Amino acid sequence: MYVKLEGRSVLVVGAGKVAEGKIYGLLDTGAKIQVIALRALARIKELASSGAITLEERAFSPDDLDGVSLVIVASSSSALNQTVFRESRARGILCNVVDVPDLCDFYYPAVVQRGDLQIAISTGGQSPSLAQKLRLQLERQFGPGYSEWVRELGRTRRDVLRSDLQPEQKRFLLSSLASRQAFEEMLLAKRTQEQESEVA
Repeated sequence: MYVKLEGRSVLVVGAGKVAEGKIYGLLDTGAKIQVIALRALARIKELASSGAITLEERAFSPDDLDGVSLVIVASSSSALNQTVFRESRARGILCNVVDVPDLCDFYYPAVVQRGDLQIAISTGGQSPSLAQKLRLQLERQFGPGYSEWVRELGRTRRDVLRSDLQPEQKRFLLSSLASRQAFEEMLLAKRTQEQESEVA
């Protein structure tokens, strides 16, 4: 499940090293990120100073959940983890207590991102290390060239769908364009073009 968080309020409870990674992962989503923690790392304070997030260095209160769409808990306190999860559940808010699968309504996948192409790997919280190793393998398999190719496929798809071709012809053409062979031909054409421009 990919959730559109733009304009939504996301609460992060905790402001240590683990929370920092989760916060940075949220920055590009357009979410309104609120962080509550007794103490915060200097880098998280810098994010707050720049206006990228809001930070309050104090204890968590159930009222902090008002108007929140998603909660991420990165605390070393088992009691706090359970409290935030329980209070979130009572309000129908999805919550993820980092590294505690039993206290998670959703899991963070390891993600390979190539422009609009996203490949997510999840072990259901059982082995984040395995998910990260698989991500590294997939990053080698799906190189940066896929970003441009997916963008080009999107443009071509829109043109094909607007065309006067029969539905079965459209399906065949779109399937052919998304093949490995088509990708390799696109890379070859790009390399040739680059070499020609270097010579010129």
